[in-house]
Amino acid sequence: MEMKYAHHFHAYQPGDIVYVKDGDGSRSIEYEERKSPVAIRIRGEEVKGENWTRAMLYSYEHIADTLSRMKGVSIDIEPFTFLMLLRYHKNTFEDAVELLRRFDAVPTTPFHPIVPHLDEFEQRILARVSFDFYAPLIKDKPVLGYWLPEAVITRRTAQIIESQTDKKLVFLLDERQLLYDFPQAKHSCNRYGKSFVFGREWGISDAFAFNTLDVPGLVSATLSHRDDHKENLGVPYLIFTAGDLESLLGNPAQLDRFTAWMEGLEANGVERVSAMEFVRRKLSGEYRRLNGECSFGMGVKDYSAWSDYFDLSLDGKTSDSRWLGYRRADGKVFAREVNGRKISQLWKVAFTRLFGELNRTVRLGVLKGLAELGANSEEFLIRYARIFFRDYYDYFGMETSPDYALEPANGDRKALKLGRAYYLMLLANHSCPRFWENLDTRVAFGNVSVMAKALIELMEYFDGSELQSLFVESYLKLLNFEGLYHLWNLGAMPSREGWETDERAWLDALKSEVPNSRYNVVTRASLYVGKRDLEGELRSLIEPYNLDWAVADTGHIPGEVHGEWENQRWCEHRG
Repeated sequence: MEMKYAHHFHAYQPGDIVYVKDGDGSRSIEYEERKSPVAIRIRGEEVKGENWTRAMLYSYEHIADTLSRMKGVSIDIEPFTFLMLLRYHKNTFEDAVELLRRFDAVPTTPFHPIVPHLDEFEQRILARVSFDFYAPLIKDKPVLGYWLPEAVITRRTAQIIESQTDKKLVFLLDERQLLYDFPQAKHSCNRYGKSFVFGREWGISDAFAFNTLDVPGLVSATLSHRDDHKENLGVPYLIFTAGDLESLLGNPAQLDRFTAWMEGLEANGVERVSAMEFVRRKLSGEYRRLNGECSFGMGVKDYSAWSDYFDLSLDGKTSDSRWLGYRRADGKVFAREVNGRKISQLWKVAFTRLFGELNRTVRLGVLKGLAELGANSEEFLIRYARIFFRDYYDYFGMETSPDYALEPANGDRKALKLGRAYYLMLLANHSCPRFWENLDTRVAFGNVSVMAKALIELMEYFDGSELQSLFVESYLKLLNFEGLYHLWNLGAMPSREGWETDERAWLDALKSEVPNSRYNVVTRASLYVGKRDLEGELRSLIEPYNLDWAVADTGHIPGEVHGEWENQRWCEHRG
């Protein structure tokens, strides 16, 4: 049979940071984690963690055991997730390294931001770091996959990534992002700029992840994509599916379902190869090609994604509307329903705009400080990854000394504090707060807490400089997140149903979901850091606030309520 099959797993956990401890930038960050015990069940066994992140990372041990028996699988693990795995569960980390060496390791963007939403400077830094981080795992691979967080892509973002490597790339996307011009292109080797592209079969992928098809149904759905034309010509073609690694944990039987699905395909004569291996074999001539195959130019919709609110689509394609809070096609703010409550997504508009401003402010300060030191700023910030992810690089015997990182900064150790602040800003750009419908979540708290830390450290670095006021002003915007509604005239934005942008909808979306604080989670997280770090005259910034309400408790994430939480009502922090 000429049909081939590939599956990609994406592994990412944002962490449960509530507070980053002080540091001089010469080593990896240390932080306090949320203490909110939870358990999940895998094959009937209970896996416990002191927070959601720990439980998920412990569960990777079970996943690694199953995947070690697979073929045709590719995996990406977000770098900060990989670092946490090394710190908390070294044996599983080592198993994961062996898996990635055996299968196709796929580089991915550190810190899981929505990459096209970042400035091109950050995009270049992160692209270069992604290849440096994965270097020990991809040395001899002529064709590499690349996974963009949430698969959000633009042609410009792809060009920036392409410019940072001399290897052939395959961008792994969703079929709803692709613009097919002719039927032969489906399941074939297609060009995208200088690279190649595959779109996952989203219907089958979701059927597995959300358990809507049994194993015979999954096998049948996959085989239904048989292409008789290519079969008759003897031309191999690839059915590609993808999902989060955590999709293997959706219920206690998921691991066994995946294994049975793969065995069912093999029994029907379907060979399993990764998308990258498929492209390599096409290019080398091992697989026969259609006339012009691997030269077909595939269009990809800019700002499309793999997990958008598809019911909002006007063109049958996805977009990044889920993370914007408004539909990109017409600019209208929308609402989503959670547990019977309709929540305006206007908060995402403000959150996106605010973090864009904060990113620029941090970058301005860091680049100004590095310029004063006569540093090659971009090269230094790329090398600083060797310090931020030091434990990981040390494991592979790669250079991690401060001297190596500081070479582009003329050896001046002041640069270390600036590198630390910049990487804290990057760490604060996880995509997941804007993935969920409710603002009051542990992941939103984490992003804000880390960004507040970066701003406060820059206030201290630039003490006595006129630049300090920029970081003070930015921190005040975090504290007064509620006031951005009027500052930015958000009520003037159009809405789908006519109510999503009025002030009542805004205030309802910001409403606290915990009983021990009336502040929204952005204000709450900013205060939580400020009450510990602000001293002297800067302490006056938080004097108008009730510091008893500066707690790290948050609401639960809707997608995590199936966990067996010790506190089912809210995601507490037993500090």
